[in-house]
Amino acid sequence: MRLTGLHILYTYQCTFECDHCFVWGSPWQSGTFTLEKLQSVFDQAVEVKTIEWIYFEGGEPFMYHPALVLAAKTAAAMGFKIGIVTNAYWATSFEDALEWLKPFSGLLSDLSVSSDLYHYDEAISRQARNAVQAAESLRLPVGMIRIAQPEAQEANRTVGQLLPDESGVMYRGRAVEKLAGRAAMLPWNEFIACPYEDLREPGRVHLDPLGYLHICQGITIGNLFQKPLTDVCSGYDPDRHPIVTPLLSGGPVELVRYYNLPHAEVYADACHLCYTARLALRSRFPGVLHPDQMYGVFDGH
Repeated sequence: MRLTGLHILYTYQCTFECDHCFVWGSPWQSGTFTLEKLQSVFDQAVEVKTIEWIYFEGGEPFMYHPALVLAAKTAAAMGFKIGIVTNAYWATSFEDALEWLKPFSGLLSDLSVSSDLYHYDEAISRQARNAVQAAESLRLPVGMIRIAQPEAQEANRTVGQLLPDESGVMYRGRAVEKLAGRAAMLPWNEFIACPYEDLREPGRVHLDPLGYLHICQGITIGNLFQKPLTDVCSGYDPDRHPIVTPLLSGGPVELVRYYNLPHAEVYADACHLCYTARLALRSRFPGVLHPDQMYGVFDGH
């Protein structure tokens, strides 16, 4: 496995509890990186030799702004390109946004601002506009992430695409519980491939604050606090992984068939079927379908 990007879930905590969030971000979530553990991750990323990008995501990484600044400076000094994904809750005015972003001037290669009707009561929020304006004034590369509502997503299927600046919901995590009922359902046996992830050669993976490396959120391939990243990369065998192998063979449909799982007749998308199947398999593969935070289990409940 050749990695060029490491997407760090800085924290599972978030200022919001969005219906579409597939990492179950919430003010009540647990799990946040320390600077000491991040330094270990950066050192391991250097050893891999092919990693170019480090992204800080969440949850909401700006909740730990001083430590995030130091982490970004450290990683940039080690030669990595730095990206951050944020909901811009902190950009209450243009002047405030400038102060929050000034420490990242000259450091970031990408700032992605999330704004849609899951976060705010308008598609492009005042906070997002302030953040974008401040980033542009500081000459920080900036873009927006917008996720469509299920009804808009279905309406645009008839013309073949969403609006140019929108993406569709991936029905996993909290979206299964909160949004799947609003989506147009399709027959379960249509989902014969994973439409979003290259599970054989992903290029980038997600790392959470508990050390778990995710080939797709909630499907782990190792723990960096237990085994070095170089060993995880060299030891990854997609043809022997208990979840990845059937997914590569025939998508979520094959995952269901391989383990003879009960299923409904219709699902919102491939993620919906895959996530539901994984919920049924968690007790069988607890070290792989982990951690609890990715499956909406807070503090053991």
